[in-house]
Amino acid sequence: MSKRIRVLVVEDSLTVRKRLCEVLAAASELEVIAEAEDGKRGIELCQELRPDVVTLDMMLPMMSGLAATEYIMAHCPTPILIVSSSINRGELYRTYDALAAGAVDVLEKPRGDDTDGDWEGRLVAAVKLVSRIRVITHPRARLGVLGRTPAPAAAVPLRSPRPGAQVVALGASTGGPGAILEILHAIPSPFPLPILIVLHIGDPFATAFADWLDGQSSHEVAFARDREPLKGDRVVLAPPGCHLAVGGGRLLLKSGPERHSCRPSVDVLFESVAWEYGAAAAACLLTGMGRDGAAGLLEVRAAGGVTVVQDEATSVVYGMPREAVLLGAAEQVLPVGAIGPFIASLAAGAEEPS
Repeated sequence: MSKRIRVLVVEDSLTVRKRLCEVLAAASELEVIAEAEDGKRGIELCQELRPDVVTLDMMLPMMSGLAATEYIMAHCPTPILIVSSSINRGELYRTYDALAAGAVDVLEKPRGDDTDGDWEGRLVAAVKLVSRIRVITHPRARLGVLGRTPAPAAAVPLRSPRPGAQVVALGASTGGPGAILEILHAIPSPFPLPILIVLHIGDPFATAFADWLDGQSSHEVAFARDREPLKGDRVVLAPPGCHLAVGGGRLLLKSGPERHSCRPSVDVLFESVAWEYGAAAAACLLTGMGRDGAAGLLEVRAAGGVTVVQDEATSVVYGMPREAVLLGAAEQVLPVGAIGPFIASLAAGAEEPS
């Protein structure tokens, strides 16, 4: 019999905590080894018991979920699943901060009308998924520098970028918030090229991500609006539930079928920039579970565009980038700290798209 996954549950609401524990204990592959009702006790139990996974609320007494995440990732790295009610913008921002500080994934708390077992199944699946993630000491958590410009990355040999890039597209999933933030910090503002981003983050957690990223970086960041012209010096995100594409120099929002169970899909964005811009496109596939974006990145490379994937050592999950490498879609494989400077170099001599 395989070893069961040992889970620490940190939640201040007794009702929610008992629900979490009951659902997890009912799964044969899981074992709840302890409960904590505040962040300080959660840290103590994490250090003492070394669980395989911590489920963590954001709003906690004594020490917040964000502070607990930063401490755990700095001193006893453990895969963290945030379980949050995500009621208001402030709590959403704390959730994004925790994801950027090293938490692996996020799931909404159960609602009173959950009666079909869907939430229970998603909780068990999320804990299993998170338990498989290899986490390391998170330097930004240790230094407490969330939202500040990180130290320059170690020099990495880069091929000289081809001149003439007109658009940059990024795709990410698990681990994406931290990677995207680090990349944007390394790109100077103003930046003459539009930067288009697809991030897999489930509802209801996606709703304020653009505003959070706007406040965390020096770039103007917003969700895309259908038919708006592409402009330089802007970072545009695919809104929740919509594919983002480009056509005729404009952003296009589409409600088509999911790709790889995702909407928005990285493949949809990458394919459209390949078709629209050809050799003037640049695309980068970042950390994430699954294979979304790999085929689209191959389209960009086949069109003559610049293609980059995040390396295994700095990816929270080396899933999407690995698929791209196996397809031959990656022109370069770079650590996340080198991707921002490389993107910045693409702007040499660039002109804003008309």
